[in-house]
Order: sequence, then structure tokens, then C-alpha cells
Amino acid sequence: MAHALDLPVAEMARRVRDPRDPLTARVLVDESLRRIEALDGRVKAFLHVAPDLARAQAGAVDAAVTAGRDPGPLAGVPLAVKDNLEVAGLPLTCASRMLAGYVAPRDATAVARAVAAGCCVVGKANLDEFAMGSSTENSAFGPTRNPHDLARVPGGSSGGSAAAVAARMVPLALGSDTGGSIRQPAALTGLVGFKPSYGRVSRSGLVAFASSLDQVGPLARSVEDAALLFRAMRGHDALDATTRRDVEAACPLPSLAGLRVGRVAELELGERPDAGTAAALARARAALAGAGAHEVELSIPLAGAAGLPIYYIVAPAEASSNLARFDGIRYGLRVPGEGLEGLYAATRGQGFGAEVQRRILVGTFVLSAGYADAYYKRAMAARQALAAALEQAFTQADVLLTATTPTPAFRLGEKASDPLAMYLCDALTVPANLAGVPAISLPAGVDAQGLPIGLQLWARAGADEALLAAAAAVERLLATPSPLPALAREVGA
Repeated sequence: MAHALDLPVAEMARRVRDPRDPLTARVLVDESLRRIEALDGRVKAFLHVAPDLARAQAGAVDAAVTAGRDPGPLAGVPLAVKDNLEVAGLPLTCASRMLAGYVAPRDATAVARAVAAGCCVVGKANLDEFAMGSSTENSAFGPTRNPHDLARVPGGSSGGSAAAVAARMVPLALGSDTGGSIRQPAALTGLVGFKPSYGRVSRSGLVAFASSLDQVGPLARSVEDAALLFRAMRGHDALDATTRRDVEAACPLPSLAGLRVGRVAELELGERPDAGTAAALARARAALAGAGAHEVELSIPLAGAAGLPIYYIVAPAEASSNLARFDGIRYGLRVPGEGLEGLYAATRGQGFGAEVQRRILVGTFVLSAGYADAYYKRAMAARQALAAALEQAFTQADVLLTATTPTPAFRLGEKASDPLAMYLCDALTVPANLAGVPAISLPAGVDAQGLPIGLQLWARAGADEALLAAAAAVERLLATPSPLPALAREVGA
């Protein structure tokens, strides 16, 4: 019989909140830690496991239940946190040698709100260094492996968070999404991954990659589970001036009859699509049509071939600025060198990995005198035009439907030597970040090799609850729940 850790999150938390039920937060946390110990030596989802913190938080939840207080809607639910988000008293490395030995002094706002809702943090999850990558192979501490096939990547940069949920080590995880880094690993591991509208969830306590693109969000096994964690975290934060003050009311689940589903020509899979991904997308469109949804043909040229070039100018430019503080003097690792220039070069040369250095160099170049007008300013103008085009598209369609990734999970090392091939993995996700709109990836079955496939829905900026409601309806229609890896059966999932 499956453990209570495998229940829907709402049911899990409801049972913990019931003082008559023998299920406690401590029971859930202990089971999560047992699974991590049994499986993570092969998956490598975690950089740091925190049994003392998790058990202390579980104790606080159980004490509240005993005292007759409500510990929150996520009472006792174990949570993995991507290691670019602060958790007080735990290491914060961003999977980089640059931050080795650093311990966070406080909780990120998103983490604090999740804990206040009852979550128990069991550990910090692996990622591409400073969230720069699409495979979680760029971690200074080694790659994470996809629980569905240990020879393949889990996606990135939130690959550790995704792998932890997919392997059933935790029911929920936090990730960050700069160009698809929640949705892409969700698709490759068979999960739901939700990127909220920009400003819906505070970035305070998130180590910045590209500040105008980054967004914190959940990875989960269902839309309902993801929505519960999102609602616990969302809202204005005085520590983040970009957070929105308005909070959209929860929406009832819509009827799919009459839903306008946009099909964007520039976000199709191309002339030689992956067969499994194309088939899953076709099945979803047919099912929606059968349920009464109306397909709307759209063209958004800037969302196609221009999306990645815009992103890979804007994101590296912001990264070069954000990471300038890690210089061996103010923050991070210090490697001795000859003079100030030598110290700076040695520290950044040894502290940052190849992909981070590559993006810093690109970002510094596009911001440099003589080139900022030609590259950065033109990219920002194109970004604004893309956002306006998407806003116009949502006057014709309620949601947009695309594949999340061009292909299922690829093999470890397959794209490591070809940065451009790796960047293409995010071609279908980056436009949502550039425009600040919410987007969610849903499981859409598996291909002939048993590898998960994800489909993606987008909505207008600020319509997070409407998107979650539509995604839940589509999830029920497709009836393709998060697939269970064979590896997870070893621990009774």
C-alpha cells in the first residue's frame, strides 16, 4: 500500500491537521528522509539534506495541531528548495564553487511563506550553477539524473527540485524560472511546473540571475498541488518592490466548452518534430476540440526565431551585472592572485564554471560602450514589442497551447559540448519570461521509450488563477497523471 506521502497534498495536509488521525508531520518528514537516503545516491537531486530542520518544523506543526491551532493548508508537507533560495541556517551555494561554505542568514520570502503554511524543508536541491542551464549538468557538484532514466538529464536549471518530486522523495519543491527553468524540467520528468506572472511571488532571498526575468514557482505532481503552494507564497512583499499588490481571486474550474485555445504558428515544433512530442500535442488538441474548445490560429513572429536571441542578450546582460559582486573582495570565494587584477581574475576564473563565464562575457559585451545600442537596447525594444504582441494575442485567445520542450529528456553529455544546441531546449519557454506572463507545464503522457512529455499553457499577465483553473480542467481531460518512475517503487511509492 502506498504511503501517505503519495497522497494529494491537500489530503495529506488535511489528515495532519486532524488530531484524531494518526498521520503526523513527523511521520511524513521521516518517510521523506528515508526515501532520500534510499534513492538520492543515484539521483543526486539534493546538495544538502536537513533532517534537523525538517524535524523541528514538523514538531512545530504537530504541536500546533495538539494545541488546537491551525498549522496551515500545507501542514506537514515535505518541501525541497532549489539551492538558489535562502533557507536560514542552511548552505546556499547556487551549485557554484563561488559560494562554497556560505550559510544563509534568513529565509527567502517564498520559503518563509511556505513554512508558515505548514511546509517542512527537507533539503536544498541541485541546479545548474547560478540557474544557468537547461540540464542540471552545469552544477559544480555534479549532475542530477532523471528518475525515469538515470542515463538522461532531468532538465534545468531546477533539475534537482524536479527530480526530487518525480522520484517521490518529496511531494512539493520550489524552483526558479528565468527562461523555462521550472517548466522545462517538469516536462522532462513528468510533473506540473508553474511559472507565475512576473511579480506574483517575491524574489527576496532568491540569488538573482536576470532580475527582470526570474520568478519563483512550484513543481508538483498535479495542478492542485502546485496551486496550493503558489497561493501560500504569492502576494506583495515590502522586500521586493516588483511584487504586485493586486491578488487575483481564485477561479472556479471552467467548462472547456467555448475556451479559446491559441495555436501560435511560430511556436510549433518545426519541419522535423519529435514524433512523441508531436503526437502528444495532437492528442491534446483533439481532446480539447472534442470537449468544445475553439482553436484560434495566431501569428506572433517575435515569439519564434527572435525569442531566443532576445533572451540571450537580455539575460546575460543582467547576469553580468548581478554577478559582478562575486569578485573575491565583496562576496564569495577568494583566490589569491598577483595584485587586485590577479585576485579578481583568479577568483572568478576558479569560482565560476564555464557556462557562467560564457554568459558573463556575453552580457558584458552587449552592455559595453559602442555595442549597447546595437545589441542590448535593440533587444529591449524587441522584448517590449513581444510583450505587446502577446497582450494582443490574449484578446483573441484565453490560453495558448504549445509543447513545453522540443524533445523528451536527452542523454547526459549529449549536448554538453554544444551550447547552442542546449539553448534551443528553451525555445518554447523563453517568450513567457520575456513578456512576464504566467505559464504552466502539464504531463501529457510518455513516448515510445517511456520518457515523459510535457505540454504548456500560457495566459495573459496577472491571470494566474484563471490559468490554473484552465490547466486543472485540461489535466482532467487528458487524464495523464505524473508518471511513476520504476525507481520510486523501490521505496513503496
